[in-house]
Amino acid sequence: MTDMERLSVRLEGPVLLQPAVHGDGRGFFVETYRQSSLRAFGIEDDFVQDNHSRSARGVIRGMHFQVDPPAAKLVRCAVGAIADVIVDLRPGSETFGQWEAHELSDENMRVLYVPVGFAHGFAVLTDVADVIYKQSAEWSAQSDRGFAPEDPDVGIEWPIPTAERLLSARDRAAPRLAELDGRLAWS
Repeated sequence: MTDMERLSVRLEGPVLLQPAVHGDGRGFFVETYRQSSLRAFGIEDDFVQDNHSRSARGVIRGMHFQVDPPAAKLVRCAVGAIADVIVDLRPGSETFGQWEAHELSDENMRVLYVPVGFAHGFAVLTDVADVIYKQSAEWSAQSDRGFAPEDPDVGIEWPIPTAERLLSARDRAAPRLAELDGRLAWS
């Protein structure tokens, strides 16, 4: 039995979950990770690394992914709110290069599973956001990849005005998706 509900997504592969929140006058309790619950939704990954980022309003992080070894992610926003964006990078997929976004927040408590074959990024919608995510493979500098979050060919509609976007130097200099060529090898 799971204390989570599966919500609909457009792209095949990602899974958006709504955990049950148990609240009263003292606060709340929510279970955000239980391996057996994830397995009930077809998520078979074993997560081996936890990451935590804090970002200010207007920050855009992404679009990142890892190859050899590839890494799936299980993402949630513990403080604040983000527009979490995924892009299908699976060669031969009918939806290759397409994106979708979901709001993850400390209010809705949603958890997004980003499978291998998808790039991931997010935009911060509140004064601060703490994003916590699990990975199915340890991070590796040699395996880390990304493409420009503002790639016009992908056309992500970031909910942050262009003049207010804060991107890292790495993300500003990242290549367009079309320039990645063979760097999408999912081993």
